Amino acid sequence: MSPSEVFVLSRPHGTVRARGASEGFTDATQAAEALRSGRIGAITGALPFDPADDAALLVPETIRHSGDPLTGRAAERNVAAGVTLVPDAATHRDRVARAVDEIESGALSKVVLARAVEFDLSNPVDPQRLLGALAYGNAEHSAFLVDLSVDEQTDPRARWLLGASPEVLLRKQGLEVVCRPYAGSAARSSDPDVDRAAGQALLASTKDRSEHAFVVDHLRDALDPLCRELHVPDEPALVSTGEMWHLATPIRGVLADPTITSLDLALLLSPTPAVCGTPGHAAAEFISTREEPRGFYAGAVGWSGSAGDGEWMVTIRSLELSEDLRHVLTWAGGGIVAGSEPQAELDETSAKLATVLRALGVEV
Repeated sequence: MSPSEVFVLSRPHGTVRARGASEGFTDATQAAEALRSGRIGAITGALPFDPADDAALLVPETIRHSGDPLTGRAAERNVAAGVTLVPDAATHRDRVARAVDEIESGALSKVVLARAVEFDLSNPVDPQRLLGALAYGNAEHSAFLVDLSVDEQTDPRARWLLGASPEVLLRKQGLEVVCRPYAGSAARSSDPDVDRAAGQALLASTKDRSEHAFVVDHLRDALDPLCRELHVPDEPALVSTGEMWHLATPIRGVLADPTITSLDLALLLSPTPAVCGTPGHAAAEFISTREEPRGFYAGAVGWSGSAGDGEWMVTIRSLELSEDLRHVLTWAGGGIVAGSEPQAELDETSAKLATVLRALGVEV
């Protein structure tokens, strides 16, 4: 991989690649102001889950768009050593049970709880090859790579952010804005009949439809004041990745203000209830007092150009890779609502972790 490549986003409609960096921002609001004023021509990078944390945004020296997604190839086998679960399985189940208690008391409607897996690779992994393996592993060839080294304060244990998120936070072209929220999930099966039944059960699930509705309502409420037209389907669609079935809703709007950039919209919409919860402030407080800091997990990755167009993905199915290309930190989460069962929620996170583990060629 060229050492100057700082950002890649592969999507079904094409790939964006950025090289070099003339300036960096850890304050996303300042970056948005610089972009809107025309002082900078483009921005790429990552937003954290907690808006109070530092972003990793770079002004690229060059940014190139191609009409084809990445294809890549399957990962080579590797070995994970020193595996640490953060938290362990019992603690995660206990957190889910406590969250259900809070929901039943009326303090929350939904909260997303996540857990992490941390380990060292026996062989260093090249970020570009890992990016290709992530793209290879899903039908849309969606994958991203972000250089997190905005300044000399960058943690060497988190130099690169990579992933294969299926969830579009937003895509902006001209005045059109498109979102595709995911919420409500079920693991897939290698047995076609079992797999089909799992998808149909998810589509019919009252619990999962309720969880999904919180996210759709949040996006509708946030976008409606900004749009002169907004189309939100009444029913979610059933979509799949290699490992999971998901409920998804394609939302389309026409913005009233042409000066709004895709970065502005990303800062407005992220984090959504798909990765945080409802009510937002109460869910974020619950998460902050019970989970380890998420960093960039469940934030957003993407780009915005000089005209304000761009695309941002929710940072899920992702990992942080160290400067020595051996240390990995990866996360997975699930939405907790009334009726959630601790073991089922633990199993869901395990299924979601499979995307990253397969791309790395490891088992944990």
